[in-house]
Amino acid sequence: MHPKTHRIEHDLLGDKPVPAGAYHGVHTVRAAANFPITGLPIARCPELIKALACVKEAAALANQELGLLSRERADAIVRACQEIAAGDLHDEFIVDAIQGGAGTSTNMNANEVIANRALELLGYERGRYEHLHPNDDVNRSQSTNDAYPTAVNIATAWMLQGLAEAMTTLQDAFASKAAEFADILKVGRTQLQDAVPMTLGQEFGAYAVMLEEDRARLQECLPLITEINLGATAVGTGLNAPPGYAEAARAHLSRITELPLVAAPNLVEATQDAGAFVHVSGVLKRIAVKLSKTCNDLRLLASGPRAGLGEITLPPMQAGSSIMPGKINPVIPEVVNQVAFEVIGNDVTITMAAEAGQLQLNAFEPIIVHSLHKSISHLRAACMVLAERCITGITANRETLLMSVENSIGLATALNPRLGYATTSALAADALVSGRSIAELVLQQGLLSADELAALLSPDAIARPGFRRVAASISTEPME
Repeated sequence: MHPKTHRIEHDLLGDKPVPAGAYHGVHTVRAAANFPITGLPIARCPELIKALACVKEAAALANQELGLLSRERADAIVRACQEIAAGDLHDEFIVDAIQGGAGTSTNMNANEVIANRALELLGYERGRYEHLHPNDDVNRSQSTNDAYPTAVNIATAWMLQGLAEAMTTLQDAFASKAAEFADILKVGRTQLQDAVPMTLGQEFGAYAVMLEEDRARLQECLPLITEINLGATAVGTGLNAPPGYAEAARAHLSRITELPLVAAPNLVEATQDAGAFVHVSGVLKRIAVKLSKTCNDLRLLASGPRAGLGEITLPPMQAGSSIMPGKINPVIPEVVNQVAFEVIGNDVTITMAAEAGQLQLNAFEPIIVHSLHKSISHLRAACMVLAERCITGITANRETLLMSVENSIGLATALNPRLGYATTSALAADALVSGRSIAELVLQQGLLSADELAALLSPDAIARPGFRRVAASISTEPME
């Protein structure tokens, strides 16, 4: 092996060549070879890399304050961490997202990249660890078992904030359509059977409220995620972390990340418990389930264009068939459905990984992190795509909606208080057999005057509360 292309590094297993230009080192090289699982390096989760850099920066500052790290070394580590947090050197984080070792490979990867960049800043060649060491200096007062979970919590908190913003965008899109469709009557349906009338605005308004409720549940997760175990070291006892380190590191980290981080009250419990991730995943599953239900509704309401419900039209995004000319498919709701299925599957993975923890540590956080990252990032993208490429372009098919209301047997329910259940049941049965409208039968039988009927079947009377328009009424002319 040519000495100009590689350097030799040493670990407990012996010597190992490392590419001369690499910022990562021997531990990273071994891990990259050991875990060729997904082909997705941890660099694919930039929030995690940034969070790791923030943890190492906070640790260096705390160690320097406590006299455990020289100012020169601490400054170099801090500068390296800040560069990585800003997006530099992410391609050096090459270990696979799914790995054995409870995240040790990820932590080692971070230690080595930071150490070698810090060595450069100090004027030394990469790999000259006698001047600044990945473990003795960058990892001082830490263990993978507190540094890595803390970084995971921070990355998760940042990603949840991004998801909440995307959900707000989608909620606003539904709310805007609710206002636009507020005067459009339609037939409500329960169990896929005609029910009572409502407005299309109310239907879309419900989707907005569902998102608002789920955003609130997401917000409730943040106190769980911002509780960290930094200072716990290996099992929660704080071995090798000096007095005052945990609080000093936490304070620096909270300032650096701009998150309200708090120390777990019991570090032994916090080091082994993955319950917060189970809770977050459960909320993500709730969001996915309701979002998928909403997309099911959109596909059903837009079914057709002639042989389905056809009540709304989704914006056409692409040709729907390689054989059927003119066919347009609801591809945006379909892709959101599939994201929801993935999130639900990820929840099972996270549940099993959290359950499989043993004694003082959960060894399976890497798969928890990988699954959470996919669920959050894909849900965020799905919300934005649904808002921008579907909801904002939906139009209402007013004539179809009006015709279905006028022909609806469900109109009889609106007459119950005035005519009584027995009479309206007879009207509904007659309408169903004869094919005539409820309004037509009421007028023909002289049960109500045209004005009385119009008042009872006005949009305001039928679809209150929360309905803007009062003046319109359903036509009471006989259907031809």
